[in-house]
Amino acid sequence: MNDTTVIEIVVRMFLITGELVAPMLLTALAIGLAVSLIQSITSIQEATLTFVPKMAGVALAIVLAGHWMLSTLVGFTNQLFQLVPQLVS
Repeated sequence: MNDTTVIEIVVRMFLITGELVAPMLLTALAIGLAVSLIQSITSIQEATLTFVPKMAGVALAIVLAGHWMLSTLVGFTNQLFQLVPQLVS
């Protein structure tokens, strides 16, 4: 096992992490922007007004993208387990 192999594994891990959190982060960002726009238009400043829709939107994103996220994570884990014999020798 050398340094380049470890760096390649870490870079791949960071890319997969970014891919997996993107649906949830983009959903929360879009909902937060929409709610803050509505709050600024109506002058309603309530903290729970931003939290509850974000929580519901992120839950919906997890439900819709959960299968893809899980299969991506399992695929990456299988690739890591297949690399173990090469890394040990």
